[in-house]
Amino acid sequence: MCYVQGVDPEQQLLAQVASGDEGGLRELYHRHSAAMLRLLGRLTSDAGTAEEILQEAWLAVWRSAGSYRASASVRAWLLGIARRQAHNRLRRAAAPAVDIDAAPEPADRTADVESRVLASAGHEAILAAIARLPEAHRDVVVLALVEELPYADIAEVLRVPVGTVKSRMSTARRTLSAELSRERVN
Repeated sequence: MCYVQGVDPEQQLLAQVASGDEGGLRELYHRHSAAMLRLLGRLTSDAGTAEEILQEAWLAVWRSAGSYRASASVRAWLLGIARRQAHNRLRRAAAPAVDIDAAPEPADRTADVESRVLASAGHEAILAAIARLPEAHRDVVVLALVEELPYADIAEVLRVPVGTVKSRMSTARRTLSAELSRERVN
């Protein structure tokens, strides 16, 4: 790859994709597909569906590379496409029907205290608490803490003002802190 000095190499790759260069698309895929798949995995909770949506997202990248306007990083733009593809797919998907006889039994609420503490400790408790956040707050937390995007890029991915990202992150932190504190007390 030959890059123009002083121009972001990621933006150059995206420009190559816009002009129909499959090599540029392969290089962007190599650099960003893992992050996109991580995000999709968190949004769908099904590896097969996440991989399908990833392919749909890259097709969307191929088709819309010319629309990139450099208002955010290429990575943020790509994650935004992946997120929109996931939301589009999940909106179209019907809720699966479950035969009542095949449904699992509800958890025993009378389990001993030690089992409850072990089940809610550490990393799993945090992931579960994040999963219970409202979607808008959960998206901000995942993009900030997992994908390590700056607030400006998160704002671009979510198509909201930076102030909204900050507010959602603040609310999410307060909610998570309160919920995890309650869990430790229980």
